[in-house]
Amino acid sequence: MKKILFIAVFITIGSGLFAQSGKYIKAMEANIAALDSSFKNPQDLLAVANSFERIADKEKNQWLPYYWAGYCQVIYCYMVTDKSGIDPLADKAEKLLNKADSLQPNNSEISCVLSMLATARMLVDPQTRYMQYGMQADNYLGKAILQNPENPRPYFLRGQGLRHTPEQFGGGCKTAMEQLKIAAEKFGSFKPASAIDPNWGEKQNQALINECNK
Repeated sequence: MKKILFIAVFITIGSGLFAQSGKYIKAMEANIAALDSSFKNPQDLLAVANSFERIADKEKNQWLPYYWAGYCQVIYCYMVTDKSGIDPLADKAEKLLNKADSLQPNNSEISCVLSMLATARMLVDPQTRYMQYGMQADNYLGKAILQNPENPRPYFLRGQGLRHTPEQFGGGCKTAMEQLKIAAEKFGSFKPASAIDPNWGEKQNQALINECNK
């Protein structure tokens, strides 16, 4: 009898966890699907970021909601026209990414977004901030490659940065293409761990290659 009761309780708990997991995955997939269209409207992107954060508050042991919320906040930093508003947004993004990092240390994807965050801070005032944040951004990309050499995103981000750096400072298409081609090759074989894991950048990478080939 005790054995039967134990099995019944185990099945009930297991079913609850499965249902909770299914609900979590479904909510994450819906938010990720909304990202492409939200990039066209800063307020839509902020709404998606807040939605990811609400999921993170409920699923405190999952790193991906914190990652995606931080990613959205970082992208939003690039869309803000008033540069004085970037640092407060970056501070919030950093807190979210630090939470993701505490749950999933030494993760290449998190390092990539931290690099993007450092670049956003640098762009507030490139002349005075490059030595701190420009170097920090590049260090994060180097770290991301060490953490996962097969991740295409650090190569894409490095290529993107070089593409928008003047030639007299070592940038331009010629140097960018080296990184963009590596990224393209790695995008071709990259498989995300799940439907809700990071899988962005391939279209943007190809667009830069096409731009440089004109």
